[in-house]
Amino acid sequence: MNAIGKVRLVNQVIAAPMAGISDRAYRILAKEAGCALVCTEMISDLALLYGNPRTLQLLDHTGEAGPLSVQIFGSSPDSMAKAAKFAENAGADLIDLNMGCPVPKVVRNGEGAALMRNPELAARIIREVVSAVNVPVTVKMRKGWDEGSVNAVEIALLAEDAGAAAVTVHGRLKSQYYAGHADWGIIKAVKEVLTIPVIGNGDIQTPADARQMLDETGCDAVMIGRAALGNPWIFSRTIHFLSSGESLPFPSIYEKLNTALRHLDLVSQGKGDKIALLEMRKHAAWYIRGLPGAALTRQKINRAESVMELAVLLAQDLVNVK
Repeated sequence: MNAIGKVRLVNQVIAAPMAGISDRAYRILAKEAGCALVCTEMISDLALLYGNPRTLQLLDHTGEAGPLSVQIFGSSPDSMAKAAKFAENAGADLIDLNMGCPVPKVVRNGEGAALMRNPELAARIIREVVSAVNVPVTVKMRKGWDEGSVNAVEIALLAEDAGAAAVTVHGRLKSQYYAGHADWGIIKAVKEVLTIPVIGNGDIQTPADARQMLDETGCDAVMIGRAALGNPWIFSRTIHFLSSGESLPFPSIYEKLNTALRHLDLVSQGKGDKIALLEMRKHAAWYIRGLPGAALTRQKINRAESVMELAVLLAQDLVNVK
């Protein structure tokens, strides 16, 4: 896949939007690892239109290399269209519509994955958003709501007909959340009926998994989510493997700790030390996962009372590695 609409992509590897994860700092590291496309955390259409300060911060892409996709969620065609235009004016290169989030507080409002139970409304939202913006519009969906309503193919066809430039299919049902195995067969089924690009998502843990998904489903690109937590190298290693068939070495302990420190600095720059301390506890734990003494270091990280203390803990491990 070379492009989504008029947006050119340099490879077939895309970073998934993840709530509480894919902020500006995360996206910078993903792009530096070679990711073809990055995406914001999901953004509420109404919160955006009401000017909620925390929501507006989710659009911050200062210093980022594009292309950038902004993902929005909601259930009103009119407000989704207005929010999409707002995001476009803020610099979005693409607009992604969330029709796959399984979180109860989202679906109970008829948003996210709940839209897969209302194909007519889903189609209206896509059509209104496409009409409102001049950038490509994509749709992220799931296999279906539950085993009794597997309708990704139907929704994907509606999306294409409504003007979507690409669709992403996560091979899990809403009822599965993130448990069990992703069904790559549904990704293949969607690819077989669409002419627009199809992006596959779900259970890509290694570069070899990405190759297998592309081969088995015929999808145009892969989207990597949870495997990238504390591991931005999954992007560069996957890109290299797909282009050469060769496996790059895993990052060294030094690389992991050094990147964790950089991640901390980026979050601190963007959100301030107080928020950085809270948010980086989880990221730091992911970076050190599997390293010698990780359990003890994680306990210390969770007790850290300042960004400086957290940085010192990581730097001390860095010194010990050297």
